[in-house]
Amino acid sequence: MKITNALTIDVEDYFQVSAFERQIDRERWPTFESRVVKNTERILELLDQHQTRATFFVLGWTAERFPELVRAIHDAGHELGSHSYWHRLVYNLTPQSFRDDLQASCEAIQNVTGQAVTCYRAPSFSITKRSLWALEILVEAGITVDSSIFPIVHDRYGIPDAPQRIHRRSTPAGQLWEFPPTVVRGGGWNLPVSGGGYFRLYPWPLSRYCLARVNAKQQPFMFYFHPWEIDPQQPRLAAGSRLTRFRHYVNLASTYEKLRQLLTTFQFGRMGDVVQRYAACAESA
Repeated sequence: MKITNALTIDVEDYFQVSAFERQIDRERWPTFESRVVKNTERILELLDQHQTRATFFVLGWTAERFPELVRAIHDAGHELGSHSYWHRLVYNLTPQSFRDDLQASCEAIQNVTGQAVTCYRAPSFSITKRSLWALEILVEAGITVDSSIFPIVHDRYGIPDAPQRIHRRSTPAGQLWEFPPTVVRGGGWNLPVSGGGYFRLYPWPLSRYCLARVNAKQQPFMFYFHPWEIDPQQPRLAAGSRLTRFRHYVNLASTYEKLRQLLTTFQFGRMGDVVQRYAACAESA
């Protein structure tokens, strides 16, 4: 029997990524050609072909401007979560500004679907040791499942010694489940294998092998990607460092086909459902 893994999509446009924010002010966002609707619709078609449900973390800014996209995601049976409103790094915010941003994003989504938002992912996994205070605010806002803490070393995010599997996090406001992006342990360090730029950079056989290792231990893995990652025709931006541009543009042309292989090889579902099953098994063990 195949393990059901969590498939997640961070619904943001190519000009909204954190690595470009120093050169692209948020006031300029409306001046760029938006490609998020077209790219997300391609993803919805692919998921429908594979009869797969997923979790879509949507920016509140995007939800307000493209409510028909949010409605299409919801009507197709997928789960909707918050990816913040303005895609600001959590550790650069005050608790109050984070609370306001979270509320605005959830309201933008809930106004379309009529359902409460219970899942969250921070922009660029920016809940780190210096922003763990954000978890309490998530609980206060009704978030029950978070996927913001990446157990790796990275120049912009990560808590290397954080738990690698689904686990509960306690806060003064109560508990929530944390489903971290997946890593595999090797050579004394954590190798990220959960998607995004890592999926584009690695050859498909390596990704398949590493993800299969996780399932072989009877553990679900967390996989994530962005709509702009299947769009090799997106405008090239003169922003960020050479490393930043490499990370953003590497292997865009091959991502869609690799995703098709991924969906054929592994079984996926919505993040909330995967966590719910995991919690039920943990309680009965």
